[in-house]
Amino acid sequence: MPKPREYSETGRKKLPHGRGTRWCKRCGSYNGLIQKYDIMLCRQCFRETSTQLGFLKYE
Repeated sequence: MPKPREYSETGRKKLPHGRGTRWCKRCGSYNGLIQKYDIMLCRQCFRETSTQLGFLKYE
């Protein structure tokens, strides 16, 4: 269950840009975010769910 990151729920000030404006939609982490193709997952979550998303793992 991801942490609540929505501005309305947390009462945080909405930032115009920077790391604090984007977070992982699965775990809520700000670090290592993959934004390409609007995936919006951190690298750890992406590794766990990449096959379900249709990506192939090469050795």
